[in-house]
Amino acid sequence: MSEGAQSAIVRMPDGTVKQVGPLTGTRVWTVPGRAHRPLAAPRDDPRRLSPGEERRLCAFCTDRYLETTPEKARLVGPEFHELRRVPADEVEDTVAEFRRFGNLFEIVSAEYWRENHGFRQPAAIIEWAQDYLSNPVGRAHLEKLAAIRAAASGTVSSLEEATLDLLGGSHDVIVARRHVADGAERDDELVSSGALSPDEHAAYVAFTVAALADIQAAQPHAAYVSVFKNWLRPAGASFEHLHKQLVAIDEHGPQTDRELRMLAADHLLYQHRIIDLSVEQGLVVAANDGAVAVAGVGHRYPAFEVFSTAPANLPQDHSPAQVRAVSDLVHALHAVTGVHVPTNEEWHYRPPQAPWPMPWRVVLKWRISNPAGFEGGTKVYVNTIDPWELRRRAVAGLTELRSRGAIAPGIRLGDDVSADDARLRYAEGIDRE
Repeated sequence: MSEGAQSAIVRMPDGTVKQVGPLTGTRVWTVPGRAHRPLAAPRDDPRRLSPGEERRLCAFCTDRYLETTPEKARLVGPEFHELRRVPADEVEDTVAEFRRFGNLFEIVSAEYWRENHGFRQPAAIIEWAQDYLSNPVGRAHLEKLAAIRAAASGTVSSLEEATLDLLGGSHDVIVARRHVADGAERDDELVSSGALSPDEHAAYVAFTVAALADIQAAQPHAAYVSVFKNWLRPAGASFEHLHKQLVAIDEHGPQTDRELRMLAADHLLYQHRIIDLSVEQGLVVAANDGAVAVAGVGHRYPAFEVFSTAPANLPQDHSPAQVRAVSDLVHALHAVTGVHVPTNEEWHYRPPQAPWPMPWRVVLKWRISNPAGFEGGTKVYVNTIDPWELRRRAVAGLTELRSRGAIAPGIRLGDDVSADDARLRYAEGIDRE
């Protein structure tokens, strides 16, 4: 075992596993006897659905299109054809497999960019706002949304100004069609990322990548766009309806800044600190021709990390096949996780102006415990499943899913992953150490 591996993860004589996050420095313990607790308890009060109720369970459902802000884009049909800026009186003409629209209650608001950076909406947004307001259905839609925002904020603006903020914000939501499975009889038959087909999930990820590129181009004052998914309320979701969020911010955030400092000393940081450690410690879960997944070390919650092995850094610089490779591994891990496990999905990539190469990676965290007084007082976090056990569970579950054809073909599992599968190429062109 290398010195780096010893410091990152070690099993004590009594079975306690101690970890230190290779990128974060977070200290994590896994105590014997806690790993076999259920990941997710079934809901105590599942309710039988009445006819048609599956289409109106929340504001993201298909019978409630006009409860969200105007659509920036939607994907329709089995080929996932894209329609942009669907008028309010045409939203019922097609069924959206995925929809993209602004968050009604933004984390970083349009006002933030206007007041702090002097940002003004471009002509294309002004024209869209005028067109939307000129339609009686669209005007009524915007009047209702503006009233909701005004009541929540305690401030009133003109309808025209409110419309520009609603249409030109930099916090978007991407929503899947189904709240519950087609033909569901109860409200707990939810559709998570893993319940999508591999092709549906690929369209979902590609749509998100395109939205990321759009936001980066539209908001020149943004240093970074955070991409994430909160699944179920314990993981921070407002609705039990599958959706991702993209939020532009004017800084990288301290974790990305920390990684950039580390990269200055080691351009192959992610290969050396994460992938090589995972290979040495037997933590590689799966790979395909474009991505590799490992059981993460030093996370507060059980976590998988999916790395693109492509030379590209930004998601939108990947080819469709390279995006699909990442999508297929992320989908497979969601599928093995299951519908009722609260989960966060976080995207990490090189900020566009950053000086050092960074790979695109997606982290999936099982939010199955709540940090409490011990963690707050010691900053040592108790993670109930150690990386070796997480890897064992995942490989066993993925093997069964693969036998049923429930995950994409071409995924290699566990010991079938080769050394070349686990080589990251994000820093090609820089002298290798």
